[in-house]
Amino acid sequence: MSLSSTEGQAALDELRALCASYPEVSERLSHGSPTFFIRDKKTLCSIWNSHHDDGRLAMWCPAPVGVQAELIDREPERFFVPKYVGHRGWIGLRLDIDPDWDEVDAILRDAYRLVAPKTLVKQLDA
Repeated sequence: MSLSSTEGQAALDELRALCASYPEVSERLSHGSPTFFIRDKKTLCSIWNSHHDDGRLAMWCPAPVGVQAELIDREPERFFVPKYVGHRGWIGLRLDIDPDWDEVDAILRDAYRLVAPKTLVKQLDA
């Protein structure tokens, strides 16, 4: 499945809508994948399709300390340690297994709070 597939495009559209609701988030390709940045610098999340042939349509994003292990322990079929950034506590969330977009939004809000400047976090919470 590619991001141009019906499922991949639907997931990307949902992710775009969520990220567009956060202050000063923009999108551009990074390492060949749609990636969302805060103030064009700090990575909020990216969406990957079968990264290194892993067969997953997934979102990667930073998470608060301890959350990665908790989510993977609780739901290993949906959450995973993503390559290259997992050692920094990032999480991978499968979007090809019936995603709960309210949950994705909550995860992204936590990621935004970790990465964004305090002034933007205040705007998010207002």
